[in-house]
Amino acid sequence: MTAVTAYRRVIALSGPLLPVVSFLGRLPTAMCQLGSLLLAAGTSGSLTTAGLVGGALAAGQTVGGPLLGRLADRYGQRPVVLAACWCDAVAVAALVAAALARAGTLPLVLLALLAGAAVPQIGPLARTRLVALARRARADDRTVATALSFEGTLDEVSFVLGPALVGLSATFARPAVALGLAAVLLAVCGSAFALHPTAAAVRPAARQPAAGAPARVRMPRAVHGMRVSMALQGVLFGACQAGITALTARLHQPGQAGLVYAAMGVMSAAAGLSLALLPSRIGLPARWRAAAAALIVLSVPLLWVRTLGALYLVVVVLGAAIAPHLITVFGLTERLVPATRLAESMAFLTSAVVGGQALSLAASGRLAEAYGPSGAFAVAVCAAVLILGIALATRGPAPAPAAATPAAAAPACSGR
Repeated sequence: MTAVTAYRRVIALSGPLLPVVSFLGRLPTAMCQLGSLLLAAGTSGSLTTAGLVGGALAAGQTVGGPLLGRLADRYGQRPVVLAACWCDAVAVAALVAAALARAGTLPLVLLALLAGAAVPQIGPLARTRLVALARRARADDRTVATALSFEGTLDEVSFVLGPALVGLSATFARPAVALGLAAVLLAVCGSAFALHPTAAAVRPAARQPAAGAPARVRMPRAVHGMRVSMALQGVLFGACQAGITALTARLHQPGQAGLVYAAMGVMSAAAGLSLALLPSRIGLPARWRAAAAALIVLSVPLLWVRTLGALYLVVVVLGAAIAPHLITVFGLTERLVPATRLAESMAFLTSAVVGGQALSLAASGRLAEAYGPSGAFAVAVCAAVLILGIALATRGPAPAPAAATPAAAAPACSGR
């Protein structure tokens, strides 16, 4: 009941409509990566072209995410999200049309790059908005942590449901249908998120008085360690995806790969929701180190998995450490960065995961071909070890007052 009450308070901050439109608005991000791969592979007949298209999409999102976050910090979420979601919808629709028209590799790659760069970053911006609403309501840090857990769970569910929708579309129709739905969701739900009244809760830096903090505040050094930690989480994701794909193919059940990966996401989402039950005396730095240690302990058994049943068991258990790591790093970043750069920082973390996953998937795929699934899973274990090293070496924020307001917290967050 304590957790239910905590989540009710979080939903009450924004009203029930915002979580719905933000979830539907971020769903296309999870659909487009797999959808673009299947679409390009099916229409071009070339796995190389499909890989280039998927890589361009990830590269565009990695570079464009922090830029869109910075623009949202400076000019407000409403104009930035409106422009981005419509640009992205048009780019995705153009990518579908070009693929169906059998366009060459270069046009497909350029359209995928644009589609990735224009992703409206609804997940990171929803986090920023909910934190701003909580701080404006003078909520305590436990409520803010619950808000981040809620947003993390929405992300996890979207990354389970998105590929599932693409898989259903590929099975019963075409991947183009799923990407067409993604374009519609971007335009409709992205606009609804941008126009929701809660957008006014995040005050643009360009409209704030010049007499306050300097226009450009240096990020604390600890933030960079957290960004590397998130990139390594992406490396772990990519290595697991490559290893799961290789093992299911070796077992002559390649169709199980998506289901295994989805099972990990379901457990991760459940673990994210359960974070609201943790007592507040367990601080964020301790949670980060515990989650990092759990990633090592729970990923090592992947090295010896040889059957489908064992793969399901190990991957599902590993999922219990993923959301706690992601959500805790988001929480630490919220404590450290100035409010005027929060959207940029949240988007940077998300983009770091995407970039790390894309690079790892390419490298781990080669290792899986050369050394079998264990070669890819070894990369996942190494990433978990490095995450723990960073968590132990990075100095977290000092405990914040329970009822701190954004104005009061800004000097403490500015760092050096």
